[in-house]
Amino acid sequence: MSTHRFRLARWAGLACFCLALTATAHAQSNATLKVGVIGPFTGPSSDFGVLMLQGVQLAAEEINAVGGYMGRKLELVVKDDQGDPDVGLKGSQALVAEGVTATLGFCNTGVAQKSLEVFQNAKLPLIIPCATGSPLTAKYPAPESYIFRTSARDAIQAPYVVEDIVKRGWTKVAIFADTTGYGDAGLKDVETALAAKGLKAVHVARFALGVKDLHEELKAAKEAGADVVFSYTVGSENAVIANGRKELKWKVPQVGAWPLSFPFFLNGAKDAAEGAMMAQTFIAEPSNERRASFLTAYKRKFHKPMAVPMAAAQAYDSTYLLAYALLGIRDGNLAGPHVKAALENISRVYYGVVATYEHPFSVNDKDAITSNMLVMGKVNQGVVTFARAEDAKRNVIVKRKQ
Repeated sequence: MSTHRFRLARWAGLACFCLALTATAHAQSNATLKVGVIGPFTGPSSDFGVLMLQGVQLAAEEINAVGGYMGRKLELVVKDDQGDPDVGLKGSQALVAEGVTATLGFCNTGVAQKSLEVFQNAKLPLIIPCATGSPLTAKYPAPESYIFRTSARDAIQAPYVVEDIVKRGWTKVAIFADTTGYGDAGLKDVETALAAKGLKAVHVARFALGVKDLHEELKAAKEAGADVVFSYTVGSENAVIANGRKELKWKVPQVGAWPLSFPFFLNGAKDAAEGAMMAQTFIAEPSNERRASFLTAYKRKFHKPMAVPMAAAQAYDSTYLLAYALLGIRDGNLAGPHVKAALENISRVYYGVVATYEHPFSVNDKDAITSNMLVMGKVNQGVVTFARAEDAKRNVIVKRKQ
């Protein structure tokens, strides 16, 4: 089946389901259904925030093309948090005040942390497509939590990367983590993963966002005998680390979580980024028809390559999962507790881009991604591809939650 025919078939299936619901609904065709979207669409984190927004926009356009929810098209209510916790808090409060049914958002762990209470207290579901800090879906007891996530939390990314580097014989780890909520949580996750292997970091460096020189910290890590640098920061600081290693002529690998696939790193470090490895849920290669369809649709709509493919893919899947949950609400009652229950009990399998989602959430589990869905990415000539041949071969199969 061609990519175009595959997309039409998938949409047709959703359309039939929408029409069946529409037939039982009251006349609502002129109304829209408001869905909040919040993230860093300007500022230092916009390189992946914009991709998150575009993933949502692409999915919403497709869903609206087949009738939306009971004839009501999705209306995206977009708030720019600028990567600033205080701005994000105000944006979150505004979304609640504007009566959105649910919200998709947040790329920065620290920004999300300050706003979680807004959604929880309002009993309004929040689906996080990008931010990976482990505490986000652990703040509230799972049965009561309105906080869902479709990105790979750091509690699974860190052990996954540690497992890989230990197999490669790299056991003297230097950790470089920023002082944001993301860096704090990531540092703990890496240290926990190392401890599970009977290891301890030989050096730990902390630094603020915006730092331009980490020469002394890198020199100390080198003198401590580190044979790999594990970086946990979300922006240009990753490039500062890579460029600093190059200046020291210190030829050890750099590994980390998914920000090592961001333009801030790839463009900022250039040849110093070569060989860096990171955990990924999605690599932009047309390994099967679902992914080929998504890549083609994105290029057709936005007329450019994806800067951060994971952000777009996870946001795209998140929007469809929300739609599938809403389509399970037959009586049209979209109060927050009903939407929460629908997300916890999605009955139809969604064949997504990142994964095949069969019961992605439950009353006791608000994280859709499990470690078996991860692959190791590697920077090769300025782009991220598969670090391991076996991952490339297995990528034809879209994995399910374990």
